[in-house]
Amino acid sequence: METDVAIIGAGFGGLGAAIRLQRAGFTDFLVFDRGTDVGGTWRDNSYPGCACDVPSHLYSFSFAPNPGWSNTFSGQPEIWDYLRGCVDRFGIRPRLRLRHEVREARWDEQRQRWLLRTSGGDHSARVLICAAGPLSDPAIPDLPGIDEFAGTVFHSARWRHDHDLAGRRVAVIGTGASAVQFVPQIQPTVEKLTLFQRTPAWIMPRLTRRISGVEQAAFRTVPGAQRAARAWLYLVRESMGLGFLHPAVNRLASRLSVRTLRRQVPDPNLRDKLTPRYAMGCKRVLISNDYWPSLTRPNVDVVTAGIARIVPDGLVTDDDVHHRADTIILGTGFHVTDSPVVRRIHGRGGRSLGDAWTPSMRAYRGTTIAGFPNLFFLLGPNTGLGHTSVVLMIEAQLHLVLAALRHMRATGVQAIEPTAQAQRRWTERVDQKMAGTVWQTGCSSWYLDTTGRNTTIWPGFATSFRMRLRRFRPADYQIVSTGSTPNEPEREHADAV
Repeated sequence: METDVAIIGAGFGGLGAAIRLQRAGFTDFLVFDRGTDVGGTWRDNSYPGCACDVPSHLYSFSFAPNPGWSNTFSGQPEIWDYLRGCVDRFGIRPRLRLRHEVREARWDEQRQRWLLRTSGGDHSARVLICAAGPLSDPAIPDLPGIDEFAGTVFHSARWRHDHDLAGRRVAVIGTGASAVQFVPQIQPTVEKLTLFQRTPAWIMPRLTRRISGVEQAAFRTVPGAQRAARAWLYLVRESMGLGFLHPAVNRLASRLSVRTLRRQVPDPNLRDKLTPRYAMGCKRVLISNDYWPSLTRPNVDVVTAGIARIVPDGLVTDDDVHHRADTIILGTGFHVTDSPVVRRIHGRGGRSLGDAWTPSMRAYRGTTIAGFPNLFFLLGPNTGLGHTSVVLMIEAQLHLVLAALRHMRATGVQAIEPTAQAQRRWTERVDQKMAGTVWQTGCSSWYLDTTGRNTTIWPGFATSFRMRLRRFRPADYQIVSTGSTPNEPEREHADAV
C-alpha cells in the first residue's frame, strides 16, 4: 500500500505530526505503531504513581489546549486520555495503523520512496517521519544469573499489574525518574523493599496542587486565559534553564534540595547515601515530595554496593551480602543513545541509521540526516531538555517538517537531504555550546553516548531552538536524484546555534 507520508510512532511526536499534517492540507499519511492503542510512553508506563515532571498546561500541544487538567502536574492516566482525545478531536483515527510494528524502513533509490515492512503488511511512502521516541525501549541490565531467579522480574515500563506486591520481598534496581515515583507507592504494601542505588539523585519538591473547578471554568470560557497561563509557565520554565547553562546558578537550588533532604531524612547514615556528589543538573533532576521519606521506613533498605549476581532467591552484592527477594523491579531506564529503531532504518546505499550514528548521533537541526533522504526524526540528537517541556521541541521540529514539505511541493522536488557540511557545522556548534554547561561537569549519565559526547540534550533554551527551526533553508539541503549520489558542494552558510 502506498501513502505520501509514513509516521512511525503514535505518541506525542507521531500524533502531533499527524494533526499538523492534516491541518496543513497534507492528508495522505499513515501512522504506524506496534501498540494496541495510541499514547507511546504514556501508554506503556502505567506503574503506580506515574506522572509528568512538567506542568500540565505546558506538557500539551499548543494547538490542542486542555482546560480540564485536574492537577498542575498530571498523572499518566490523564495524559493518556488527553492523547486519545486528540485523536478523535482532530479525526485522525482512520489514519492509524495500530499493531503495525515497523520492522524495516529502506530507501529505494530508484523509486525515491521509503519501503516499509511492518508486522501488518508492506507499505511505501515518499516521506518518513520517525517519532518512535527516546523512551520507547526499556534498557534491561545484563546481570549474571538473572535467568536463574526463581521469582518475578519486570521493568517499570512493562509493569505487571497482575503481580500482587502485597507481603512480598521486593528488590528495586535503579533510582531514576520512574523509581522515584513508584517506590513511595509500593513501599507501604510490600513486606520488604531493598533499593539498589548506584548514584543518588538531586531531588526538588513537587509543587503540585489540584486545579479548581473555578480555574477550569475560566480556562473554558475566558478568552486567552489558558493561553496566558501557558505563557507564564513557559517563561518560568525557560528561566530555570539558566542553571543548566551556567552551573553556578544552580547553587541556590542545590541548597534547597540539601535542606529538604536533611528535613526528610533524619538518619545521618542514610542521608549520606542519598546525598549527590556531582553538580545539580549533570544528571536528570527529579521532583518528589515522598521519595526520601519512603526510604526512612522500617521495611526499606538502601544498598549502595554493586550487584555481583542474581541467585534464585535474591541478589548478592559485591560485598558478598545476600539480599533475599521474590520480586525484582527494574527501574533501569531506556535505550536513548542506542535506540533499536535506528537499526531498522536504511538510507542511501543501504546504510542503516544505526551505523551512521555509530559511535555518535548527528543530525542537522536535530531533525534531518545526511544520507537519509526525506527522513525527519522527531526528538533526534540534541533535542532533549532538562528544564521544560519536550513538546515545545516537537512542535518546533514539526514547523520545520511542514516548511520542508511545502518547499518540496512548490519546487516539484521529490527528495532532499541535508548536506554533510551543513550537518557537520551544526554538530560542531552544538558541541561548542555544550562546553561549560552542567552536562560537561564530569558525571556519567544517560545523556552521554559511549564516546562521552552529550548527544541528547539541547545546550540552550527552548526559545533558541525554536528560532533556529523557524525557517527552512534550501541552501543547506541538496536534491537527491534518482539512482545517483547527490553532489555536496561546500557552502559557507550554516545556522548559528
